[in-house]
Amino acid sequence: MDVCREASPAIGLGLKQNWRQFSLLVLINAFVGGMVGIERTVVPLIGAEDFHIESAALITSFIISFGVIKAFANLISGQLADHWGRKRVLVMGWLLGLPVPFMIIAAPNWDWVIAANVLLGLSQGFAWSMTVIMKIDLVGPRSRGLAVGLNEFAGYFAVGATAFLTGWLASRYGLRPVPIYIGVFYALAGAILSLLVVRDTRHHVRLEATSVAKEVSPVSFREVFALTSFKDRNLFAACQAGLINNLNDGMSWGIFPLFFTTFGLGVERIGILKAVYPMVWGITQVITGPLSDRWGRKGLIVGGMWLQAAALFQTALSTRFESWLFASVLLGLGTAMVYPSLIASVSDVSHPTWRARALSVYRFWRDLGYAIGALVAGLIADRFGFAAAIFAVAGLTFVSGAIVAALMRDGHRTSSI
Repeated sequence: MDVCREASPAIGLGLKQNWRQFSLLVLINAFVGGMVGIERTVVPLIGAEDFHIESAALITSFIISFGVIKAFANLISGQLADHWGRKRVLVMGWLLGLPVPFMIIAAPNWDWVIAANVLLGLSQGFAWSMTVIMKIDLVGPRSRGLAVGLNEFAGYFAVGATAFLTGWLASRYGLRPVPIYIGVFYALAGAILSLLVVRDTRHHVRLEATSVAKEVSPVSFREVFALTSFKDRNLFAACQAGLINNLNDGMSWGIFPLFFTTFGLGVERIGILKAVYPMVWGITQVITGPLSDRWGRKGLIVGGMWLQAAALFQTALSTRFESWLFASVLLGLGTAMVYPSLIASVSDVSHPTWRARALSVYRFWRDLGYAIGALVAGLIADRFGFAAAIFAVAGLTFVSGAIVAALMRDGHRTSSI
């Protein structure tokens, strides 16, 4: 039986018409996000406490492997989706993710953790990319911000909730294996639902393409890469902002737990701080995504980048849990303003026939930020301390917002090539 066969001949665009498949994809992306959440609190501490690694750069190497691999998986995911179909790529992502929690549980050394994150990067690049692309396919052009907001809400709320739960479990049962069992459930549930219940959305893409008045000639991947990366000023602004946004997220993933431990914070309270940021990020995207449809993308992106910068400055300057907690809320809110707005802005400029590839290029640059942030922050932290690393990334985040303010033109449009 072809697992990618379409089950229904009635195809329409819109959330109301496709709410069942849309809701299923929201749930599946929660499982995708949860797979990252199992690492947010405990894995940096496994490196420091179980394997006695003293170098921040070495500890953050698992994020570097994750970020680089995920970026390249993103880059090819759109091309694969256009040729193989969205569902096949989604299922492949889950199959690659299945070994990850087992490898972390059994890891006898840090190399196993790095190898697990190579697989996690591939899994996330394929599975998360497909959930967001398929939702955009289903809703059509008028509700992209809402679709992205709900997708990222599910993913990052699950990241935060899982980071909190793993921290709580680790404070009671140790860093391994109990907290990582949650990942085993996520991997099995996501793979089974994707294989047996999800339907492909390529017919929705064809329907939207026929409704676009302007015909376009076939576009090569090289042309889409160049247009998205630097030729179109809106797309360039979005790509650099996405990279810096995930650069500061990669820094916070690896550096924050180590920074907080220097002030005597225990794993449970670190878990709270690591949970608040992505949970606020996830929840408020339900609001900021639709707002970007109403108000436009640019203002939310610029304001969100500058709010993130302020939150990072506060984190580096503070020495108290309450101040870090407030900064985590601000960081989550700023990221929520940016994340769905950036993806929607890329969708605005892209023709339906090459939108998946444009989004994959954007997500390549965005998720390369994980690796760059972890590497840069780790090197700065080893030389100058954790606070200096946070300050440096805060400055880069502010500059990125200024670039968007100078270059991006707001409004919903479809680019020519």
